[in-house]
Amino acid sequence: MKGLIKKTAYWQMTTFVLSMLIVGIGLCSAQAQIATNQLNGGTVNTITTAVPLLLISPDARSGAMGDAGVASKPDANSTHWNPAKYAFIEDDMGFSVSYTPWLRALVPDINLAYLSGYKRIDKNQTIGVSLLYFSLGNIIFTNMVGEVTGEFNPNEFSIDGTYARKLSDHFSGGIALRYIYSNLTGGYYIESAGQSKAGQSIAADISVYYQHDVELGDKSGEYALGLNISNIGSKMSYTETADRDFIPINLRLGARLSVDIDDYNSISIMVDVNKLLVPTPPIYDTAAGQEDVILFGKDPNRSVVSGMVGSFNDAPGVANNSGKRSVSKEELREITYSIGLEYWYSGQFAVRAGYFHEHATKGNRKFFTLGAGLKYNVFGIDFAYLIPTEAKHPLENTLRFTLLFDFEGLKEQNQETPPKS
Repeated sequence: MKGLIKKTAYWQMTTFVLSMLIVGIGLCSAQAQIATNQLNGGTVNTITTAVPLLLISPDARSGAMGDAGVASKPDANSTHWNPAKYAFIEDDMGFSVSYTPWLRALVPDINLAYLSGYKRIDKNQTIGVSLLYFSLGNIIFTNMVGEVTGEFNPNEFSIDGTYARKLSDHFSGGIALRYIYSNLTGGYYIESAGQSKAGQSIAADISVYYQHDVELGDKSGEYALGLNISNIGSKMSYTETADRDFIPINLRLGARLSVDIDDYNSISIMVDVNKLLVPTPPIYDTAAGQEDVILFGKDPNRSVVSGMVGSFNDAPGVANNSGKRSVSKEELREITYSIGLEYWYSGQFAVRAGYFHEHATKGNRKFFTLGAGLKYNVFGIDFAYLIPTEAKHPLENTLRFTLLFDFEGLKEQNQETPPKS
């Protein structure tokens, strides 16, 4: 969106800032994008992309565990976290519906909805589909003197198709293909940039998953490892003349350990790490009036493959007291961490907690999460609640939920029900 900001009028810049706020970059992120270029150890240098909604936790289960999910036990929402997990899902068919109010304390009509389902083909193969829809409410466009020029309901969505296959008794691979649509302006004409348009992109996920039983003294358990590189796809633009922006290509890596305490109680702990595989904003020589001259870092206008590979060493670096810059130190700051805990009683009632950490100079999202789940035969329901510890968060003071439907449970219920005489 960088090129779009440079070339739009005041009203569109305001709209963009609001959209970045909505999708979870944080209340300070829009300021970070136009902040001073004199980067030091404490200056914000946030990475921004188009359609950051693709990184939002869409379901309440993982949302209650600090957004950890790449190696969690498979469920109907595995498409978002790790498509390869579907190969190890126990039931033959199921789906889930999730709803998340967004910025509920400020506006009443912004929300995120997620629908996901799967079907097992045979003992080794599973397919899945999902729809992620984000409505940004109603926006009124005005000109420079405040006259209303139009109204529009901006929205974004993605549609996924997933295939997962067991490659051994303990290892699986998965892919997901994704169509992404983002309409933030409704075709509004921009004086300095021309006719706006909806952004579109095609992307793919590549993932692997490994799980194995383990004995812990007199307790039985399971450990799992997961890796998912998501949103590998083409750049996106909202006008014909604006620069094309990266979508949020993301590397997610994690592990889980589950322990059966006894016949009724079990507990799982999991850890996820994430890194965006897109260019880090460089430092430009604005003091000399040459905005295209890069002082530190690398040119962000690169191909998708070059941006992914170069994302591990393209940061401008963190300056120490002597002025020397450490690129690796800033790259480490770009990694986010999630820790999740899940307790189940009798496979029917769950309690969850988690923590998410992002460095202060990369967005400053730090929050605790709490949640619960209830499963009974056919239906299951999960709840999540978020408690920020630093910057404000769009989901604070908001209860989000997921409803799950298990066709295997329906089949078992029908078999247990005696026929009417």
